[in-house]
Amino acid sequence: MTALVLEIDPWNRSNHLAVPYPTNFHPATAADVRAWQEKALTLERRWLFSFVGAARPGSNKTVRAQILQQCGASSRCGMFRCKKGSECEAAPGAMMRIFESSSFCLQPRGDTTTRRSTFDAVLAGCIPVFFHPDSAYTQYADHIPAEPERWSVLIMHTDVTDRNVSIEETLAKIPPAAVKAMREEVIRLIPSLVYADPRSTRVDFKDALDIAVDVVLDRVAKRRRGDVGGR
Repeated sequence: MTALVLEIDPWNRSNHLAVPYPTNFHPATAADVRAWQEKALTLERRWLFSFVGAARPGSNKTVRAQILQQCGASSRCGMFRCKKGSECEAAPGAMMRIFESSSFCLQPRGDTTTRRSTFDAVLAGCIPVFFHPDSAYTQYADHIPAEPERWSVLIMHTDVTDRNVSIEETLAKIPPAAVKAMREEVIRLIPSLVYADPRSTRVDFKDALDIAVDVVLDRVAKRRRGDVGGR
């Protein structure tokens, strides 16, 4: 049996398949998706990077603490800071406005390795910046490109906590042509990361659930053939 989960248990990968977190966008047709993508391509990005989230109690040496410090000190960073995570979830419009105005969206680990806001950022056409490979690359391999650099940036969490890197300087060094190509790739990913409106009888594109079902059926076929080592 394969269970569809939002985050894979690293000790039980064979029986689980990670699927994208649901967003607030549930298109009914491919035309709805295209209209959204066209909008995302034309948005004005006033911020180089942004962070949406709450502070965490404890050490000021954590990745999140360093992000808050660096973002707060930068005139090129937009920030929507919540007192707690539930406040962010209660203000999806404000979150999306920040994402839609940013070239890069910082995605540190949250209460667990992954974050729903990663998918909100992608929906806004904002290039995600991860600080650990397990935040996306090892989780959603069936839904995202095999080459992470095509659509995202990885800054290792240890470099941030050891204060070896400036997030702003790292992102500012990426050539504009590369940023444009990455944004276009992010926006191309949108259909495979959203869930179609379940009420629609006109769905004519493959969404996140369709991809997950294909993967599960492929696993079943391989097991029937005796290829137990196959994914």
